[in-house]
Amino acid sequence: MLEQAAGLTPRALEAIAELERRVIEADGGRLKLEWRRLRVRTGDRVEDLLWWEGDRLLGFLGLYRIDSSLELTGMVAPDARRRGIGTALLDAAAPLYRGLGFQETLLIVPRASGAGKRLALRRDAVLDHSEHALLLSGSPSPGPHDPALILRQATARDLRMISSLLELVFGQPAPADFASRLESPDERTLVVELRGSPIGTLRLTRDGDAGRVFAFAIDPSWQGRGFGRDALRCACQQLCAEGVSKIGLEVEVDNERALALYTSLGFTPVTTEDYFALPLT
Repeated sequence: MLEQAAGLTPRALEAIAELERRVIEADGGRLKLEWRRLRVRTGDRVEDLLWWEGDRLLGFLGLYRIDSSLELTGMVAPDARRRGIGTALLDAAAPLYRGLGFQETLLIVPRASGAGKRLALRRDAVLDHSEHALLLSGSPSPGPHDPALILRQATARDLRMISSLLELVFGQPAPADFASRLESPDERTLVVELRGSPIGTLRLTRDGDAGRVFAFAIDPSWQGRGFGRDALRCACQQLCAEGVSKIGLEVEVDNERALALYTSLGFTPVTTEDYFALPLT
């Protein structure tokens, strides 16, 4: 039975966690389920689709608004595959994401999932990009620290600078709700300063003992001198000092320079995920 959920009950969250455990046990890697978002669904719109068989959850698909894009991540129980559950979930999601004004809707598929890729291609989806998911367990690898480099909390006065830097490095400015994120208790945006001048930025989130790093950018004119490694090490040390035991981040597969930086600090690749752009009409 298909459930279109506006908000998730404790029972549903427990069932999703159990399904995730079974899927990872069978397939390895990880699933980008965005637990921090799942736990705080507002309940004012349908954002999650669940497929139940009695009291047992066999399939799940979550929709996540990421700036101007919508991301979809799902899973089907290993012993319930080839029954059309994934197709049914994606069919039910189509009316939810079409016509909402998003620039793109991306279905995230672990590269090892042949069934997920076939499902995406049957929907006429096109591969948009791919990312490696990495995980750091424990503290980052030690190394030298330049005392002239500091990390400080970003303020509204930094908005223009950070937006310009993100556009320079990633090709996209800061999201429209960036100013409101500065006040969020669940995440913090940091400015990397060298001798009082901003040279980079990154965003940190925390969910229990798990941390995440997003939007890590160093001005290209300052890259290649060790400042990015120093800044990321300091950020990871901050999270560890706050009780975080594992830190995740993603990097595009063709960004070999960034991948080398992350692995030098102790991050280990967990899986590779392909992002398929779904037709919006």
